[in-house]
Amino acid sequence: MAEEQQNVEKQFAIQKIYTKDLSFETPNSPKIFMEKWEPVVDFNLSTRAETIDKNLYEIVLTVTITVKVASSTAYLVEVNQAGIFTMAGFADQELGPMVGSFCPNILFPYAREAVSDLVAKGGFPQLLLAPVNFDALYAQHLQNAQNQAPAKENLN
Repeated sequence: MAEEQQNVEKQFAIQKIYTKDLSFETPNSPKIFMEKWEPVVDFNLSTRAETIDKNLYEIVLTVTITVKVASSTAYLVEVNQAGIFTMAGFADQELGPMVGSFCPNILFPYAREAVSDLVAKGGFPQLLLAPVNFDALYAQHLQNAQNQAPAKENLN
């Protein structure tokens, strides 16, 4: 059986990339446009995965940005960038990095472009998000999960 799994060819394909949801709010406009533009940016990133069918996964990358100026919210933008991916022939230990790092890495440029477009159309200076190291974020996630496991064992 182990030999059979080793002989299975790995397959990866992008089936669809799409915007699942997006939101742009300017709760303090037009007053916010009169403020001196010294923004404070809060950037949050998350991913989630759902199995659609055998070897078919939906990965959703959520980018949320809140920008404040003079303690007032200038704008809040949230983009849920999604993709449907075929992943077959991967061992469980390989599937985690594919879902947690590789696929979000593919989706990020689309989310980045959507954020930039929404902010510009909202009348604000362009916001270009810096590249994200999803490999490092996934490694950090695994490390945090490992650190929490012993803590739970100590509680028992």
